Amino acid sequence: MCILYFLLWIIFNGKITPEIILFGIVIATIMLAFTCKFMDYSLKKELRIYSKIGKALRYIVLLIVEVGKANISTIRLILSQKEEIVPTLVTFESDISSPVGKAMLSNAITLTPGTITVSQEENTYVVHCLDDSLVDGLKDNPFEEVVKAVVDE
Repeated sequence: MCILYFLLWIIFNGKITPEIILFGIVIATIMLAFTCKFMDYSLKKELRIYSKIGKALRYIVLLIVEVGKANISTIRLILSQKEEIVPTLVTFESDISSPVGKAMLSNAITLTPGTITVSQEENTYVVHCLDDSLVDGLKDNPFEEVVKAVVDE
């Protein structure tokens, strides 16, 4: 957070001089102390956030890869000569317990083309698939373990 405050100071000043850098360090430190005192923030929380950056990047890369694969599958389905597309509702269980993790899993499913999370109650998810060929991707869901790692379950 101190680095963020310092970078904002530099950006708002528009130039870099020794005086601006010195005052920036002092002001960023004062702002960090104020944030810790009055905003329920601590350096432990900041270190915890930094430790999750790698896991969050893994989630983002996985999401991009899965969206790409789902795009290709959906395009093949739409452009194929298949006469009838069979939409399917799939119900599955997940052992993710935190509300943030459940929301991340639901959003990841909805962001991939061809699937929409219709409902999520407790640990049960109902997902609408554009075709029954897309159900296989839900059964071997790679997002669960990555989401668990991000939310520390």
